[in-house]
Parts: sequence; structure tokens; C-alpha cells
Amino acid sequence: MTETFERLKAALLAQGTLTDEEIASAISASGDMTPEENMWLSAEIYERQRAAQTTVTMEQFLQANHVLDTADPASEEYRAAQKTVDAFLAGN
Repeated sequence: MTETFERLKAALLAQGTLTDEEIASAISASGDMTPEENMWLSAEIYERQRAAQTTVTMEQFLQANHVLDTADPASEEYRAAQKTVDAFLAGN
């Protein structure tokens, strides 16, 4: 395994996620990773992001739609309901 991969893997385990800037910085400091290492790192970051997303049920979606129909668009309740609807429509 490359030094870059080891460094990024340790950072991912410690932080839970990595930014593109962190990855680019590690690559410029230690060199490229192998295609397999790059694929593993990308998949692990994706899985962690996916696990962190909230799943919205149909019932929550319908309740949020009701709030959108009845609440004032400037209210915090409306904004929260809009986020729920957007998450549901995005497939979360």
C-alpha cells in the first residue's frame, strides 16, 4: 500500500470523512495512489456519506407536504418541511 493511501485511510477513520482538498494535499505530498486504493477510498467515503443521510418515510413526506400547504412560507416549520420533502424526492 502507498504512503498516501495509509495517510488518507487513517484520516478517514479519525475524521469520518475527507474533503477533496485533503485528498489532493495528501497526493501532492506523498504521491499518487494505485487505482485499487483510489477506488476503495472513494467507495468508503461514499458509504459513510450515505449512512449519514436521514431516510424519509412516506408518512413523513405526507406530513411535510401538509405543512407546506398550511404553514407560512417564511416560518421555520415551513423550511424544515421543505427539507424533508426535498430529501424524500432525492431518494433519501
